[in-house]
Amino acid sequence: MKKILRFALIICLLLTILACGQGPAVVNVGDPAPDFSLKDLEGKTWVLSELKGQVVFINFWATWCPPCMKELPSMQKLYETLPGDKFKMLAVLNNDKPAVANFIANQNGFAMPILDDSQQLTGSKYAITGLPETFIVDKQGIVREKVIGPAQWDSPDSVQMISNLINQ
Repeated sequence: MKKILRFALIICLLLTILACGQGPAVVNVGDPAPDFSLKDLEGKTWVLSELKGQVVFINFWATWCPPCMKELPSMQKLYETLPGDKFKMLAVLNNDKPAVANFIANQNGFAMPILDDSQQLTGSKYAITGLPETFIVDKQGIVREKVIGPAQWDSPDSVQMISNLINQ
């Protein structure tokens, strides 16, 4: 019996080691931002690589996530504060299609592009661990900030951090 348990334990360990290499690579500060192409809720296609030369704010969120919904107004204020020719904000919605349609029908006041990632392919590329999760990408396409959880994006510190990237 002990031999069977040892054998099973060894097999489990080997499978765990092999499986660890199979998942998406974690995106960290200093890494190139994975490219993606997503449509916003109005049908416009956004391709990250086409935004090089601008600082890009990528926020993964969902309508069922209370911290995400609480964070959105500060994102809108940040979006309105920074120059649109040097800064892009992409709010990547990780919901199913009916929830996206419901959001469109019931929410007003958010002018930033809201991208549909209902298949969660882009979230998978970024190996997000939860929602909300935000990546700030510099003009060269490198991740400069990664924030897991909600933030007050219109705070002086946040505005200054992004303004510094814009001015580099």
